[in-house]
Amino acid sequence: MNARLFIACGAATAALALGGCATGPSGQQIGTVGGAVVGGAVGNAVSGGNAIGTVGGAAAGALIGNEIGKRNDYNRNYNNGYYNPNYNNYPGYGPRY
Repeated sequence: MNARLFIACGAATAALALGGCATGPSGQQIGTVGGAVVGGAVGNAVSGGNAIGTVGGAAAGALIGNEIGKRNDYNRNYNNGYYNPNYNNYPGYGPRY
């Protein structure tokens, strides 16, 4: 019974790990990770190495990085003509009124 459970958990973990590699990371994902790293470093420096300050800084940095990355993704897609949620337009057809 334990061997079956171990194999099933291993297979599920492998499937999820490989599924995460299907596409490259978006700017939002990169911004979240980068913000967490920078925020954790700043929180550690400001709090004098306190664990709560480090975790709080990482959380705040992740939130800020997430928003910056989301805005960069939006701007890149908008400038390339891929995405415009304000008008719901389709390429070649113009805005729908």
